[in-house]
Amino acid sequence: MTLDDLDTPFLIADLDIVERNIRRSQQHLDELGLASRPHIKTHKLPFIAWKQIEAGAVGVTCQKLGEAEVMVDAGIREVFISYNIVGRPKLERLAGLCAQAKIFAAADSGHVIQGYAAMAREFGVSLGVFLEADTGGKRAGVQSPAAARPLARQILKAPGLTFEGVFTYPTGPPTQSFFEGVAAALQTDGIVCPRFSGGGSLCFWELDRTPICTEHRAGTNVYCDRNLVTQAGYRWENCALEVLTTVVSRPTAGRAVLDLGTKAMTSDPNPQGGFHHIRSHPEAVFEKLSEEHGHLDVSRCASPPALEDRLRVIPNHACGATNLHDLVALHRGGRVERILPISARGKIR
Repeated sequence: MTLDDLDTPFLIADLDIVERNIRRSQQHLDELGLASRPHIKTHKLPFIAWKQIEAGAVGVTCQKLGEAEVMVDAGIREVFISYNIVGRPKLERLAGLCAQAKIFAAADSGHVIQGYAAMAREFGVSLGVFLEADTGGKRAGVQSPAAARPLARQILKAPGLTFEGVFTYPTGPPTQSFFEGVAAALQTDGIVCPRFSGGGSLCFWELDRTPICTEHRAGTNVYCDRNLVTQAGYRWENCALEVLTTVVSRPTAGRAVLDLGTKAMTSDPNPQGGFHHIRSHPEAVFEKLSEEHGHLDVSRCASPPALEDRLRVIPNHACGATNLHDLVALHRGGRVERILPISARGKIR
């Protein structure tokens, strides 16, 4: 089977590029002395997660329990859920994971830690806890290094919990000083921070600026996308993920309409504006996306695409595109090796 045999729109990924990206990323982290704990939210596939582990990753990172359940069911035995887990239904599921694998979870408050401790006590399981630090992302996380000190003490006093370190997203200029502050605050109580975990793909080639970090969690760079190319020095040849689409209308000389809209392609913005990229027609510009239509300005193309032409579109954001599809075709040079269900797709709980 080749890509020509697939109906459209269809999510496709070039395995040669995926494997090259995995090797390149692992080599970079090895050279820096950083452990790799890749985030599976980009591909959502145990098949690729295992490739990352076989290349040298110490485990994987998930954002939600549902993703972690898929990875543990696939035999992966070290999973970090980089998210606060609250409420009895979720804590019961977390306990089930802890009974099967080495699980880490996030916390940024005493309330979250109390829930973990009660879970560990009730179900007789153990859980590793990372404290989340807000080093500029302005999401969750302790707001100062000093705030990490009582939380680390609370974790260490709770039977069944282990203090695994501190993490942040994204790694950036404030991360080094914030983590140094955490280390100093914990030393006041004689606590050594086991790990300093950074995250992100935009910053991936600048990790030497945060030497305090001991590991890194990158997601998007396994596939790459337009955002990484335009913002972080990646190249189009690093982009493995595309959406195969068909031209279904040429209503004017300057417009082509694709069978690809917001239900098949992420609408995430790009700082440089616009949506997505078509390697075969780099001059083509997405004017907009509606639910089932891609509105493509082809007026600048020397050879505009014709009706029924099939195009391959690199998304602005690979992670969002993945989560819109049930299946992905993994190919090498256009020959499909396998079509896999995206097992962790839609696992938002």
